[in-house]
Amino acid sequence: MSARAVVFANHDVGVRCLRVLLAAGVDVPLVVTHRDEPHEALAFDSVTDTARAHGLEVTLPEDVNDAAFCERVAALEPDFIFSFYCRQMIGARILGAARRGALNMHGSLLPAYRGRAPVNWAVIRGETSTGATLHYMTDKPDAGDIVDQEAVPILPDDTAFDVFTKVAVVAEIVLWRSLPALIAGSAPRVPQDAARASYFGRRRPEDGRIDWVWSAKTIHDLVRGVAPPYPGAFAIVGARKLRLLRTTIEHGRAQRHAAPALYVHDGACYVDCGGGGVLRVIEADVDGVPVAAAALGSALAFERVLTLQAESEVAE
Repeated sequence: MSARAVVFANHDVGVRCLRVLLAAGVDVPLVVTHRDEPHEALAFDSVTDTARAHGLEVTLPEDVNDAAFCERVAALEPDFIFSFYCRQMIGARILGAARRGALNMHGSLLPAYRGRAPVNWAVIRGETSTGATLHYMTDKPDAGDIVDQEAVPILPDDTAFDVFTKVAVVAEIVLWRSLPALIAGSAPRVPQDAARASYFGRRRPEDGRIDWVWSAKTIHDLVRGVAPPYPGAFAIVGARKLRLLRTTIEHGRAQRHAAPALYVHDGACYVDCGGGGVLRVIEADVDGVPVAAAALGSALAFERVLTLQAESEVAE
């Protein structure tokens, strides 16, 4: 049985899932995507380039819920609407245009981590696993019945980008194995347990600010959760902006200072954290300029030890 689908897609998940539909012979008369931002183009695959390489029509509307655009989608008479990391919330008019279902691929194991930036949030909160979930769309974000999902591990030093790469792979797997049943009309629909749901909002660059009173684990999880290509974890040290781009927890290493402190020892740079534990700095930059960890003393103008202020003290 053939099927026709209008696809709303972005980033690597969008590219992989679009390729799945084409490999399965689904007719895709229109691909809806977003303009590739410069920092994203360096890290993520382009849905626009992929769609055009397959001869598909591509559109980049400012508002997917504009009345004229909704009419355009409805006129295509799609069997399915698929959303693969679309940035905008798709409204009821477009969802209703899908004769056999409107489905979204979400980057978490729903009902956990509904909302924006689910991979980043999972890493920041220290989770050890996440995944991809294919579910029906409703008027509430990420709340519809689940068709299928697959987990991936989050390793202790994985960045959000590392995890996103894994999620993109299992998103492809989930869609590939679910598509035959969707087309045949026999796919499962498992209601989500609302009591187990959690929701997280959009992150902003300023949310990456480090407070040195936190534990080594809390700071490490923030660093890897917002590491490039995301804006990065940062602190204002004196008049300089220090970004920690990659760190690791030094298990078994005793703190050398009672107060939070940054210091260089034997060619490596460490942070004694106010909430306990020691971090080793692997990659950093100062005012946007990459600095070797062992050279942070020179870059931040300290000889042996730099006492770090708590965020509340910096704010004062």
